[in-house]
Amino acid sequence: MCGLAGEFRRDGSRADVSAVERMAATMSDRGPDDSGVWSQGATALGHRRLKIIDLSAASGQPIVDPAAGLTGVFNGCIYNYRELRQELQGKGHHFFSSGDSEVVVKAYAEWGLDFVDHLIGMFAVAITERDTGRLVLARDRLGIKPLYLAETPGVVRFASTLPALLAGGGIDTTIDPVALSHYLSFHSIVPPPRTILRGVTKLPPATVRVYEPDGRTHERVYWDPSFTRDASRADWSARDWEDALLESLTTAVRRRMVADVPVGVLLSGGLDSSLVVALLAGEGQTRSGLSTFSIGFDAVGGREGDEFVYSDLVAQTFGTDHHQLKVAAGDLVPPLEAAVAAMSEPMVSHDCVAFYLLSQEVSRHVKVVQSGQGADEILGGYHWYPPLAGIDREQALDSYAKAFFDRDAAGLARVLNPAWLADGDPAREFVAAHLRRAGAQTAVDAGLRIDTQIMLTDDPVKRVDNMTMAHGLEARVPFLDHEFVELAASCPPELKLAQGGKGVLKEIGRRVLPHEVIDRPKGYFPVPGLTHLEGKLLDRVRDALTAPQARRRDLFRTDYVNALLADPNAELTPLNGNKLWQLGLLEMWLQSHGID
Repeated sequence: MCGLAGEFRRDGSRADVSAVERMAATMSDRGPDDSGVWSQGATALGHRRLKIIDLSAASGQPIVDPAAGLTGVFNGCIYNYRELRQELQGKGHHFFSSGDSEVVVKAYAEWGLDFVDHLIGMFAVAITERDTGRLVLARDRLGIKPLYLAETPGVVRFASTLPALLAGGGIDTTIDPVALSHYLSFHSIVPPPRTILRGVTKLPPATVRVYEPDGRTHERVYWDPSFTRDASRADWSARDWEDALLESLTTAVRRRMVADVPVGVLLSGGLDSSLVVALLAGEGQTRSGLSTFSIGFDAVGGREGDEFVYSDLVAQTFGTDHHQLKVAAGDLVPPLEAAVAAMSEPMVSHDCVAFYLLSQEVSRHVKVVQSGQGADEILGGYHWYPPLAGIDREQALDSYAKAFFDRDAAGLARVLNPAWLADGDPAREFVAAHLRRAGAQTAVDAGLRIDTQIMLTDDPVKRVDNMTMAHGLEARVPFLDHEFVELAASCPPELKLAQGGKGVLKEIGRRVLPHEVIDRPKGYFPVPGLTHLEGKLLDRVRDALTAPQARRRDLFRTDYVNALLADPNAELTPLNGNKLWQLGLLEMWLQSHGID
């Protein structure tokens, strides 16, 4: 788990090493243990390292392989690196380190652009070929590891964070109206390749992109799971599905134990993270080897701010070394500022502050944690999935939008000044196209697919990456093991929707967890102070929306902003987000990153 940066010139000049150094320096929080820069002609690569596997200097990056004529930088973790290393040795490759970074480069040397098909894990990779001068970028199947790009005539820059690209200079920081429409409609999700800024894009998940020195660019999407029924499993019973998913999830949890440092768990007390703890305990983790961490907040506006009763129960059941962090409501403004600064893109979820604070505490104890993110999207845990059952694709769009969208086109016209309105209704058009795409058997399958491949990547997964890496903490997500996702995608929707959602997972949980953790209302990572705005937090939002930068930008209609400020908790999104917070967060993010 690290941060990478680089520049690739296609205008005949040498790479700007100082710009790459500046970009890499901004990511010292992602990689506090080591750094490195390499350049040759048109290409320069930079890296910040968090030592997790092979703690020696031999796995320092950039990885230079003179025999293969390759140099690469890598962010993430390859869980099957030991098996791949043995396979590559059998094919004649010689290794100078014992880590996974060199395995990635050697895999490219052996299999070329197909190297990604052999990798099990989370990764963003940049590899340059000495003899051809070509640059290859790749991102993991679920987009767990980020990769941002800034392309101008003759120059390609890339980095693990958007702020790193800003540090390199020369970025068009104009707001993209289409991305702005997505942000305000699609619950802050801006699908790739766009970001909120015109001058920055992001490599889509499951994509390998090749930049040739002569200006050509080509890419392929190497993974796209089928959300249809597999004929070979047509006779499976519900118990067969439970057995298969449990076996696959156990494998996923076991894979994510690979490390040369201890691995803990972020334990909310919900089904998903509790199941990760149970499976880790089943794999032999004991009190001395399994630390768990939970966070809670003071209640605000009548909303409870912790689920300690459940996380404590799980910790006691499995004998973990448990750590409980309680945050007073008055303490939220400083961590809010820090969380916004850590965001590569603006994210409205109040979970960001919770994850920031939790990661800060956890990083004092361990460098690696497993987390339960992704189970709801993979196995049907949200309330908008059941209404999709039994309806066609055209009806699915209206059903999905009613439950998930914050605004329609008319709502955007109420919020945005005319100069910032995009043509049409970009978010609705995007979702409509995705729901109609082949490869999903039912409307439920189509809804699960868009959440798995789009929403999950650009909301909870991005949130966890940004907030954990702000403290040099590596988060691993077993529910996003691609083989588990493939199996779950083929599972009949009725098994997922049973028992109010995630029925098949609840049945698995009944085998290993206390029933109190399963048979209860669905919980969230609660930060009540950011839903019910008052006091210092409300003042901070008001300051952001009335700051000189905000007035110059003039994104939002003054009458709309004033009405929200007069009654700050009057308008909520369908997902119970605060609409004033949504506007204020965007301005806070822009101002935090020096965008005028």
